[in-house]
Amino acid sequence: MQLIEEKKIERDFPASARYLIGVSGGRDSVALLHWLVDLGYEKLIVCHLNHQLRGQSSDADARFVEKLAGKYQVDFELGAANVRALAKKKKMSIETAAREARYSFFAKAAKRHRCHTIFLAHHADDLVETLLINLFRGAGSAGLVAIRESSTRRIDDVELTIVRPFLPVWRKEIDSYVREHRLRFREDATNKNLNPLRNRVRHRVIPYLEKMLGRNIRLTISRAATIAGEDEAWMDNQLPDSTDADSPAAAAPAEAALSVAKLRALPIALQRRAILKWLRAQKISELGFDVIERVRSLADRDARVAKVNLPKDRPVRRRAGRIFLE
Repeated sequence: MQLIEEKKIERDFPASARYLIGVSGGRDSVALLHWLVDLGYEKLIVCHLNHQLRGQSSDADARFVEKLAGKYQVDFELGAANVRALAKKKKMSIETAAREARYSFFAKAAKRHRCHTIFLAHHADDLVETLLINLFRGAGSAGLVAIRESSTRRIDDVELTIVRPFLPVWRKEIDSYVREHRLRFREDATNKNLNPLRNRVRHRVIPYLEKMLGRNIRLTISRAATIAGEDEAWMDNQLPDSTDADSPAAAAPAEAALSVAKLRALPIALQRRAILKWLRAQKISELGFDVIERVRSLADRDARVAKVNLPKDRPVRRRAGRIFLE
């Protein structure tokens, strides 16, 4: 895994500090744990969430990760969530519910251990797949960023820094690392199930595109994501606060309303970006162009409606110069 800048990781995140690390038991997270321990990260807290989706196999995954933490003599944090019930309750996909449950678990672990930085094992192939999925859903340039090597995410009242050291690394390189070090891991049989969109993109869409175009498209797409990320960072710095400063909720971004006047004063590109940022703070998932435009229409001077519905029947309303989620 020659593409990882080990010195940069160690400089930005010194090995002497404490960190959380998400470990599912699969090859990617097992490789990341081994790599970090090998670099001298001795104060890791291994975090594993049992999604309760695969019965005894899920329980076996948890036991495997706990033993792995014991082998490396690092702390272990175990959580459990009924993801299927959560998906049904919130009217979202299993994949989205699982992601929300994981980050909620990570945030609670961060608060409990007073450690707000977590290492995750996303890699270059994940980046390519996520970018394509976002593109197919109609995401704008923000969706083309897909995944960042380092980002900050607010979950409830916790500010969590997410670090992905393997993002420049391809799946085949991780496979080689696992073989070289003879690492044991848990194979998730659901990865071959073609019902989840990500698996269809991974096993059908990307191979088909590469066959049809006669070239490896993964590297090209990852470069596009890198360029988009740099553009996004600049654009974010240009974005003023569009929340309603007079609203009591303005101090809490997750609850703040959007100011219609401030929104109208922005160029259209920044309007969309402000709405996207606001909706993410409201924990609205699967955001595409249509959803953003629906909310943006409420700020139109000629708008005849003062209410629009988001997916899963979440209403957004305009009243007294404010746009808010009901």
